[in-house]
Amino acid sequence: MKISVIGAGSFGTALAMVLLSNGHDVTLYGRNPVQIQMIKSTGGNHRYLPGIMLPEELKASSDLSQSIEDADLLVMAVPAQQFRPVLKEIDEIKKGVPIVNVSKGIEQGSLMRMSQVWDDAYAGSYFACLSGPSHAEEVARRLPSTVCVSSLDPEFMLKVQQIFMNEYFRVYTNHDLTGVETGGAVKNVIALACGISDGLDLGDNAKAALITRGIAEMKRLGIAMGGEAETFAGLSGIGDLVVTCTSMHSRNRRFGIMLGQGMETEEALKKVGMIVEGYTTQEAVCLLADKYGVEMPISKTMHKLILGELTPEESVISLMGRRKKHE
Repeated sequence: MKISVIGAGSFGTALAMVLLSNGHDVTLYGRNPVQIQMIKSTGGNHRYLPGIMLPEELKASSDLSQSIEDADLLVMAVPAQQFRPVLKEIDEIKKGVPIVNVSKGIEQGSLMRMSQVWDDAYAGSYFACLSGPSHAEEVARRLPSTVCVSSLDPEFMLKVQQIFMNEYFRVYTNHDLTGVETGGAVKNVIALACGISDGLDLGDNAKAALITRGIAEMKRLGIAMGGEAETFAGLSGIGDLVVTCTSMHSRNRRFGIMLGQGMETEEALKKVGMIVEGYTTQEAVCLLADKYGVEMPISKTMHKLILGELTPEESVISLMGRRKKHE
């Protein structure tokens, strides 16, 4: 197949490598011409995947029209808040191309999941979501990774599974698109809390509690939105949450660590140097919690912290001092 990966960040680049290894004709699109020229001249995407050399057959382009002209499939690897504007650009050039999305988040303002944004801005094609514990740095090194694909169209879901799956990148199917997308969005907010806990040096017990109670929040919201409980015990739920909360590859955790150590928000974002989806999604998650009447104390505490209403130390006191309740 001719596949265009839209978004030349770390995960987009790593997935382009997966697809190339599966024998597909792949073009990696990035809107920054300087970055694309560096990829062409050096053979690596050194800002996002330092130390990784890209296959010679990988095509790279900063021309969107050229990148998608003959594409049979688009892989959307742009930040969640850029998903709609990029879709609109694509829609003006070429309509009806099947899409696999790997962006994780909730759109600010509309509170839509990415499949809902797609349906609103680019209807008339097929859509699938790829999610799970899959840091780009490890996927690019061909270390074993396992994800799930979800779509409302069963045949397209099976097709995407076949397109991506190989000996080091295992893909399961999951029909619960709402649950898969909700897990992928909420886990980034919980990872901020785990990073702050690590920045404050609160230990393993605290982090285990945040992960466990974070799953409870994720599950409550997902079910309220129409997802299935079993999904949150799977790859796009606890699997993705654990890796995002514990790995230094996680931008969300690193950002949280810096906040816990006393760094100002803007300085921490600048130091991470890439999009921190938990930061851009935390308000939308809390608004969804209010909309569906769901209790999400960790997420709401992170929102207050980002707004400057709580210090990291005060956020711990806030969570630990909540009223007694049954698990």
